[in-house]
Amino acid sequence: MAKQSKRMKAALSQVDPQTRYNLNEAVERLAQFPKAKFDETVELYAHLGVDPKQSSQMVRGTVSLPNGSGKKITVVVFTENPDEAKAAGADHAGLADLLAKVQDGWMDFDVAIATTSAMKEVRKVARVLGPRGLMPNPKSGTVTDDVASAIQEVKAGRVEYKMDKTANLAVIVGKRSFSNEQLTENAQTVIENLAKAKPETFKGGVFIKSLTLSGTMTPGVKVDTKQLNLN
Repeated sequence: MAKQSKRMKAALSQVDPQTRYNLNEAVERLAQFPKAKFDETVELYAHLGVDPKQSSQMVRGTVSLPNGSGKKITVVVFTENPDEAKAAGADHAGLADLLAKVQDGWMDFDVAIATTSAMKEVRKVARVLGPRGLMPNPKSGTVTDDVASAIQEVKAGRVEYKMDKTANLAVIVGKRSFSNEQLTENAQTVIENLAKAKPETFKGGVFIKSLTLSGTMTPGVKVDTKQLNLN
């Protein structure tokens, strides 16, 4: 614990908590922080100006990172043709057998994909998958009959995001082992995608109020949204 505190203290001395850096500078600051013994995940946190109590202003979506997420993604496919899904790269595939496992509490996967016809059965475990953010959804591309393409996109670095009840969200943009250029490109892609996700019912005001870049074991680095030309 002492080592962790020492590392955090050293990191905090290298960043001004009141300063908002342009994206390139923010990534450079993050790269200078002392590193943990594992390859930390880097996330971009956003605070939005929408009203989280309004269902019409819910913000969620997916984005394909040009340099991947750096995370090994375990994919399960609910389908009547499990052999086809496994041949396309699914880690687990099936229908009745998999749903029974999920009902019993098995959650050893990161993304769930379902064919259109399988959704009738998958909805029976919505109460189990939904709270964990694992319920297949047409809007996020995880309910599809083109299973092979969906698996490929997820494995290649497609990440999902969903706003919480306080109008905050977090999106993975890579690992600390990535180059500054890779992280910057991924983060820029996420920011542009997020800007396009502005609800039609949101009128006036600032949509993306703040952005912060952070590693698993680092302090946050504030990003200057005014320099990003989001509007």
